[in-house]
Amino acid sequence: MSIKKIGFTTLVIVVLVLAVVVYARYYFVFAEGTKAGQLNTFQHKGYVFKTWEGILIQSGFKANVQSNEFEFSVQKEEVAKLLEENSGKEMELHYKHYFGVLPWRGNTDYVVDSVYYISNANVKGTISPK
Repeated sequence: MSIKKIGFTTLVIVVLVLAVVVYARYYFVFAEGTKAGQLNTFQHKGYVFKTWEGILIQSGFKANVQSNEFEFSVQKEEVAKLLEENSGKEMELHYKHYFGVLPWRGNTDYVVDSVYYISNANVKGTISPK
């Protein structure tokens, strides 16, 4: 084999490994699930990338108050609008958990993509996951 073939093969392998690592770290959904509680904070913030960030206070008593907080990000504008209009209410949210954080996706590795239920909400329906 020539030096050029070895160099090209090595380059292809490095690029493929790098692509797999980036996909696994930032785009692979590690877990999906639901969280229920009271929406405490929901805000649009950021310096370069404005993202929607929220905190859901889960019910139940624990010695450490921080463990009852579920911090999440929202990408979809329709979900963000629904959450912003219903701050302070009990709700059930569907989320996806990623291994890594991307600045345009949000500040947390939990991304809420739909709303299953909002108590006492004056909305026609909820937003289901796709």
